[in-house]
Amino acid sequence: MITELVSVGTEILLGNIVNTNSAYLSEKCAQLGLSVYYQTVVGDNPKRMKEAISTALGRSDIVILTGGLGPTEDDLTKEITAEVMGFPLVEDPHSRELLEAYMKEYEKNNSQRRITANNYKQAMVPKGALVLDNHNGTAPGLIMEKDGKTAVLLPGPPMEMKPMFEEGVFPYLRRLQPEMIISQMVKICSIGESQVADEIQDLIAMQDNPTIAPYAKTGEVHLRITAKGENEKECRKLIKPVVRELKSRFGKNIFAIDEQKTLEEAVVDMLRDQGLTLALAESCTGGEIASRIVSVPGASEVFGHGFVTYSNRAKRKFLGVKKTTLKLQGSVSEKCAKEMARGGCLAAKSDICLSVTGLAGPTGGTEETPVGTVFMGCCYNDKIIVREFHFTGNREKIRQQAAAHALSFLRECMLEGVIRKD
Repeated sequence: MITELVSVGTEILLGNIVNTNSAYLSEKCAQLGLSVYYQTVVGDNPKRMKEAISTALGRSDIVILTGGLGPTEDDLTKEITAEVMGFPLVEDPHSRELLEAYMKEYEKNNSQRRITANNYKQAMVPKGALVLDNHNGTAPGLIMEKDGKTAVLLPGPPMEMKPMFEEGVFPYLRRLQPEMIISQMVKICSIGESQVADEIQDLIAMQDNPTIAPYAKTGEVHLRITAKGENEKECRKLIKPVVRELKSRFGKNIFAIDEQKTLEEAVVDMLRDQGLTLALAESCTGGEIASRIVSVPGASEVFGHGFVTYSNRAKRKFLGVKKTTLKLQGSVSEKCAKEMARGGCLAAKSDICLSVTGLAGPTGGTEETPVGTVFMGCCYNDKIIVREFHFTGNREKIRQQAAAHALSFLRECMLEGVIRKD
């Protein structure tokens, strides 16, 4: 079934908010086997809204609209959709009752708040529409059907829209669509997109159901395996041998087969499994690696120290980098990265220390050490490995690439040389 997403709100067009709703809904529609051919954003203008909704209903079987269901004058999604589809508005007693209860609690929490009459326009619904209760706000959702067309109206705030979709809309659409689409992600690090694509060229050439789609991220490559079937069990059965083949080809470079799992989570899990503690000694990344590590719940079990030694003085004072190293080789050098890693281990009394020092630019590069040169060191088991990288892009991009590759490098070092503690 052809599906279209229409996001309503001038604030989206002005860039005041990021439209995350469409990404979420697209993914859910894909799971349901619905074909999303168009996504539209339209401002709070009655004429343009009417044109957008009419066009969407003319070319799609299902139109999912988000936003514009509130109490103010510019919240017109319900009114205009009802007009386009030819439904009169009537008051829904159940919605009014829920709205009154919600607003009384709202008023009770602050004496300065008062219930205004315009709130009750949210209890007006198209006659014959399926009304979806909003347990996280005031505007109910709506499902309208006519002449083989379906319009689904959802509130704009994601905290209201997502649970309403999961509770009411997903089951409704599931009944309309006999086939199901299930995806599984295989996440790869330490090798590039072109190499991954070359390794799976034969699989892509012969694919039918399931299919494999590569997605490049900074320092990572994700492979989405998607299968279509009558139910989830059938889809999982089709996906399983493909995942097995990818594991055979990419081995240790696969850090996750769970879509939600990040590279930093994989690193923290590995440290936890090995009973190891980590320290970081960062220069050009300025704490970005530490930030990614501490974003993982429970990271404090394995990560205790992070040194941001941006200046040469700090490298000497906190990490014991030699003055002669900085003078003769410079801070962006193999030897400096090596001494930073060793010094971080000693200062933090940690099992492993990862160091990063480089030149993010935009100035300061030379012919011998161009902008984008980054050295990384990893000290573990009384060994130190140093690797040289060369990244391209602006300052921010270079720092992001360095942080991503540093996590991959750390993971590689643990896989290759860390002995499990008793």
